[in-house]
Amino acid sequence: MTREVPMVSGPIQQPPTLPGGLRPSAARRPPTTPLGDLHPLTRALAVAPAEPRWREHVLGGLGPVRQGFAEHVRTTEGPAGLYAELLGQAPRLARGVRLLAREHAAITAALAALQQAAELPDAPVDDLLARAAHLLRVLARHRQRGADLLWEAYETDLGGET
Repeated sequence: MTREVPMVSGPIQQPPTLPGGLRPSAARRPPTTPLGDLHPLTRALAVAPAEPRWREHVLGGLGPVRQGFAEHVRTTEGPAGLYAELLGQAPRLARGVRLLAREHAAITAALAALQQAAELPDAPVDDLLARAAHLLRVLARHRQRGADLLWEAYETDLGGET
């Protein structure tokens, strides 16, 4: 005797809650990234600093990163931000949220320091490259910590559910 398996048609429906009873409302928001668009900046940094207009290209590449990061801060901080929503659903994440919020100030300072150095025509190229490398490292670390925090919020099973 063969058993007929019903076919599913139409869009796949997401469950109303995630493990631990968390609601996925944050996942419905447009994705934010602390990185903005890094491609113009990394392309500018990859060119030999002796090239004409190199600093202009670095400054031009820095603009989208600053804008993207400012948008990230606006959508994560504040009473209606992602961090407040995470804390409302998972208070155990308070330490991680505080760490990420503190990193915002450090990253904003690194962005400003790189811009100031790039705007000075007599600033040593090595200093400019060191500031850029530092910025890229702290952005990558912040992105990873944010991803880890979201994973912990929505994927960690605290037990009690089957």
